[in-house]
Amino acid sequence: MKKLGINGFGRIGKLTVWHQIGHKYFDELVVNLGREVGTSINDIAHYVERDSTYGSLSSFLYGFKKDSVIENINESDGSIVIDGIKVKFLRTDRNPQDIKWKENGVELVVDTTGQFLDPTINESDKGFLKGHIKGGAKKVVASAPFKIKDSSKNMPEDAITTVMGINGSDYDSTKHNLISNASCTTTCLAHMIKPLLNKYGSDNIMSCAMTTIHAATGSQNVLDSLAKKGKTDLRKNRSILNNIILTTTGAAKALSLVIPEMKKIGFSAESVRVPTTTGSLIILVVNIKDSLISKEDLNLIYKETSEKEGNGYLIYSDKQNVSSDIIGVPKAAAIIESNETDCNSSDVNGTSVNQAVIYGWYDNEFGSYVNMLCERIINIADKMN
Repeated sequence: MKKLGINGFGRIGKLTVWHQIGHKYFDELVVNLGREVGTSINDIAHYVERDSTYGSLSSFLYGFKKDSVIENINESDGSIVIDGIKVKFLRTDRNPQDIKWKENGVELVVDTTGQFLDPTINESDKGFLKGHIKGGAKKVVASAPFKIKDSSKNMPEDAITTVMGINGSDYDSTKHNLISNASCTTTCLAHMIKPLLNKYGSDNIMSCAMTTIHAATGSQNVLDSLAKKGKTDLRKNRSILNNIILTTTGAAKALSLVIPEMKKIGFSAESVRVPTTTGSLIILVVNIKDSLISKEDLNLIYKETSEKEGNGYLIYSDKQNVSSDIIGVPKAAAIIESNETDCNSSDVNGTSVNQAVIYGWYDNEFGSYVNMLCERIINIADKMN
C-alpha cells in the first residue's frame, strides 16, 4: 500500500488531506495530531468535513451531488474513511522522532507544522526535522522554507529547496531526503521572475523589489493581545480582523535557493497582511537594462510562457480579477494580472533603463500552494516505488 504521513493538521495539513482524497494517489493517509482533539474522533471528522474558506469537503469534491464523504468513524482504531480512503489519526507524540511512522508503514512524510525547519540539526529534545527519519520515514517534505539557525552551517547535501516548474528536476531521489517546498509567496514570485530572467538574463536585471499583499494566516491574532517575553514586533499581536499589518517575508532569501542567478541581483521583499482568509497578490518591481520595453512586451513574455509551458503553473489573465476570483484555481503558482502591467522607460547616461511593474495573484492556501506541494509529494513518491 502507498501511504503518506502528514505531521500537523492546520491549514496546510488539512488541505493536503483534501487534495490527496481528491486525487487518490495514496491508499492510506496517516495524520499525526500529537494531542487529543475535542471529545472523540467525531470532532476530528467534523473539522475535516467543513471549511470556512472552501466550503464542505463533499461539495468541494462533487459539487451539490453528494451529501457526505465521511464514513466508518472508528474511535478504537483512531481512523475514519473519507471517500473510500482510510485516514488514521495519531494523537500521542509531538516530537518527530517519537511519531510511530515505521509502525504504521509510512516512508514519506510531509511536515506542515512550520516548527521543524532546520535541516542541519541531528539531535534535539525539542524535536527536529530529521527526527521523522529516526521515526521510520525515508523522505521528509517541509511545507515551508528551511531556516538554518546557526549561520556558520551550510545547507546539508541531503537537503534541497524546490519549486515545481522552476527547479523541480533538481531533486535527486538517491541524494535528497529532506525537501523544502519553499513557501506560497516564493512559489508565486519564482514563476513571476523566471520568464524575465529567461528573456533578459540576470546581467540585464539591475534590481528587484516585491511586496506581497498577503491574506491572514493562523499565526496572527483574532483580537489584540500582549506580546510574549522577548518579542519585538508588537504588530503581530494586533487583531487581523481590524487591521492592515506590516510584516516581513523570507521570500527573497528562499528565491535564491530555487533560482541561483538571483544571488547576483539586488532584491528586497516586504509583506503586508490584510483581513482576508486566502487569496494574495505580489506586486513586483523590476529595473531592466535593455532597449526600451513596453507594457505589451512584458505581457507578451508572460502570455507566451504560459502557452509554451502549458502546465498551469503560470496563468496569463486579461480579465479584471479581485482576490476571491483566484481562490481554488488549481496549480496556479502565479496568475498575471495583465491589465495592471506597467513599464516606464528612460535614458540614463546613454543606457536604456526600464522600470517594470507586474502583478501576480496566488491562492496561498489550496489553489496554488497545496496543489503544488502535493504534486511535489507525488513526484517524490513515484521515485520511491
